[in-house]
Amino acid sequence: MAIQMNRFQASTLKQPFFTSSKTRTFRFSIAASSNAQQLIQSGKVKPILPKDAAKAMNSEGFKLLDIRPEWEREKAYVKGSLHVPLFVKDLDNSPLTLLKKWVHFGYIGLWTGQNFTMINPNFIQEVEAAVPDKDANLLVACGEGLRSMMATSKLHEGGYKNLGWLAGGFSRAADGDFPDVEGPEKLQYATIGGVSYYFFQLLLLLRAVGTE
Repeated sequence: MAIQMNRFQASTLKQPFFTSSKTRTFRFSIAASSNAQQLIQSGKVKPILPKDAAKAMNSEGFKLLDIRPEWEREKAYVKGSLHVPLFVKDLDNSPLTLLKKWVHFGYIGLWTGQNFTMINPNFIQEVEAAVPDKDANLLVACGEGLRSMMATSKLHEGGYKNLGWLAGGFSRAADGDFPDVEGPEKLQYATIGGVSYYFFQLLLLLRAVGTE
């Protein structure tokens, strides 16, 4: 019996628990992030700090490509920036996906306010529609820098060679780094959502009271 159980456990470990598109998305995320790091280290993708972004756009001709999902961008965005989301809301309502959405909400969504997402299958095509010239300078940006690293990897594979990466994302930006920001929130706080947003607002209130 022990031998049979050991064989069962061994065969189970060889197979992924999930074989859905979400698993493939996770594998892509790891591979794309690793590839993006190599592109940055090799100099093929230029890291640009938020404090230097305005200069890069004004003097070097970089176009700002915001790849955040719509629910982050609507909180705050740089006026004139292009928008093509790398991740979009997963609208699949199959039983397995609904289960995963429930788990996601309990562990992540409730706290962060992030929706259950999937890779935008039309990402490259939508960027090509917005920027047909693949020699254009594109500064790719997201909230914290990880998703934009993944996006630079996909864009490089898609033929875009003059890429910049907003190092650390908008969350590292200070007031005034991007002069024309629109939306109800500060650009550096737009990624924060869910329950954590209210804790963050309380923290800001306590900090303001403490400095009076």
